[in-house]
Amino acid sequence: MEWLLETDYSLLLFVNSLHSPFLDWLMMTLSAPYPWIPLYIAIAGFIVYKYGYRGSNYKYAFSVIFAAILVFAITDMGSSAIKDYFMRPRPGHDPVLEGMLRLLDGKGGRFGFISSHASNVFGLATITTLLFRKRWYGISIFTWATAVSYSRIYLGRHFPSDVICGALFGIITGYVIFKFLQSIKSLKS
Repeated sequence: MEWLLETDYSLLLFVNSLHSPFLDWLMMTLSAPYPWIPLYIAIAGFIVYKYGYRGSNYKYAFSVIFAAILVFAITDMGSSAIKDYFMRPRPGHDPVLEGMLRLLDGKGGRFGFISSHASNVFGLATITTLLFRKRWYGISIFTWATAVSYSRIYLGRHFPSDVICGALFGIITGYVIFKFLQSIKSLKS
């Protein structure tokens, strides 16, 4: 267990030290929610096109959009509950790391295990990849989710284990909601 904690600290410090003005800007942009609104709108539009345009199946299209929103809600609320349960300090609040981190985006809330950003983006990536079944899309959206999650470590907001466990929580949530959506669709067929 001690080895895992030391590895977590070492990886955080290494990633946090890889800075340049361009990377600082890029990581801040990746972590911000507003630049991704067009992506979310495009995904919703593609869902309506794929499931509603070719026939009058708009109810299913909107249930798919609702499922994606549900994944976001569950990962967001679930990660907050996990943070409150484990109460692991974020790197910026960890006394061991005092003065060792570059905190471009502030310290953040007090607790960081698990990363809500990682949970949200990996949950969305999972459910939409399973729905769309397009290899190019899956590679693209998971690359985006990885970059967003990496930015959280770079900015000193999360330990690598916070991000990895957040990603796993998002993947599991996205998969479970996808399976639930499939079962509802098969009941109606």
